[in-house]
Amino acid sequence: MGGKRELILLREPTVPFDLTRSGVRSMLPSTSGLAKLLAEPGISIQPLFGNTEARVRTRTATLPNSASVSSMDTFYHVDGPEEKLDELAERLRELDEVAAAYVKPAGEPPELNDMQPSPNEAPAATPDFSLRQIYLDAAPAGIDARYAWRFLGGRGEGIRIIDCEWGWNFTHEDLGRNQGGVVIGTNHPDTNHGTAVLGEFSGDDNGFGIIGICSDAIVSAASFLTLPTASVIRQAADRLTAGDVLLLEIHRSGPGASGAGQDGYIAIEWWPDDFAAIQYAVARGIIVVEAAGNGARNLDDGIYNIPSPGFPASWSNPFNLANPQSGAILVGAGAPPPGTHGRDHGPDRSRLGFSNHGQRVDVQGWGREVTTAGYGDLQGGSDSNLWYTDTFSGTSSASPIVVGALASVQGILRANGRALLNPATATQLLRTTGTPQQDAVGRPRTERIGNRPDIKEMIDNLFGTTPQPLPSKRDINTGESDRRLEMNLSGKITINVRSNDVTVNVVDEKSKPTSA
Repeated sequence: MGGKRELILLREPTVPFDLTRSGVRSMLPSTSGLAKLLAEPGISIQPLFGNTEARVRTRTATLPNSASVSSMDTFYHVDGPEEKLDELAERLRELDEVAAAYVKPAGEPPELNDMQPSPNEAPAATPDFSLRQIYLDAAPAGIDARYAWRFLGGRGEGIRIIDCEWGWNFTHEDLGRNQGGVVIGTNHPDTNHGTAVLGEFSGDDNGFGIIGICSDAIVSAASFLTLPTASVIRQAADRLTAGDVLLLEIHRSGPGASGAGQDGYIAIEWWPDDFAAIQYAVARGIIVVEAAGNGARNLDDGIYNIPSPGFPASWSNPFNLANPQSGAILVGAGAPPPGTHGRDHGPDRSRLGFSNHGQRVDVQGWGREVTTAGYGDLQGGSDSNLWYTDTFSGTSSASPIVVGALASVQGILRANGRALLNPATATQLLRTTGTPQQDAVGRPRTERIGNRPDIKEMIDNLFGTTPQPLPSKRDINTGESDRRLEMNLSGKITINVRSNDVTVNVVDEKSKPTSA
């Protein structure tokens, strides 16, 4: 699974030109060189961020931080034969009206997964695998998703999420609720990766299989299969509103990559057009969660200060915190608790060897042993709608955990009439709360991947040391063997029962949960 290389052109801002079906037109004679090149067979050009340059300018002019995305109308995608892209980029750079032209490596999912489905057919009824999802548990082992479920909004109600990657199985038995399907692009026939990602935060709470961290959020998908990555990110951002979450499950080969597997792959914001698309989403108030990549690289390395051939002169390394930032939350991969599923990947929350690291990385999630939907090594058989895995890995598995934590907190804030986190406050909250990274032999915590999120600490930080301001809604189905609910309360109590899910709603604002 993966995309294809892309040729991106930036025009000189002082040399405006428009596009027509017949090619490039402009009042300036210099454009004729570009028009001649684009007249060659098999070559075409179109604005990267909209149907026309005028529409791009109109869209960005209304943003609160429009200055940071004011140049989006200068980006174009050039389509041509794969074997000619590098030559085309060189020829384009020779033209006066072209400020930059570069070829981007193909994007890929940041996964380390080659699991094969078990040949054994699934049982008549899928077991409950949720107790294997230790990342749902309280800190330090997990992010304490079960704590969030006790409160109104804690399952992400009212929050929308779009996952940007390649393929998903929306007929999976555990992805039946709150799913919007593929809303941008074309679904890839290999659906395991996207299915596993969605299972982590969007798996149905139905008493079997797995449970998503924020199962009541509305989730959709945007595919990179046939479209430029930056264009997909922009289109996805336009489908969301401030406070929603956009997940980027993609990385690509960076400077110094060895060519061996994903070694040297880095976060996509290093490329100017993807950086601009992310900035656009952030300027709209959308929280962008971006995989840091599986390249085993130090993003503080000086090699990332050197622009790729054809980058614009205005480019600066976004991994350097002294330079302009994309505003995305960058996620590294940490080890799960030793003994999870009978395996040991090093000290809990230590950096996994494949994970990129550096001061730019904000937060970590589980990078191994993630139980979720798809792949079929935990439950397999001939029907992929019944597949589950115990071993989803990579910054691919880490990033959805962060998405789930954020959507749960956003849902609680929304339910309480509080202001939602914005990209900056969400980043700050993740950096200042959570369970700290630990050392491993050869992988010290100075190789930063950040803390593991702790939803309870995040809620306490936002609401105070006690959840008194939150409505006293507690989900009984916590997975605990001793399920008790003791309250000091007065007022009306309503009990709602659905399949394997009982909730108690206490209307009186003064009621205070004491234990559950």
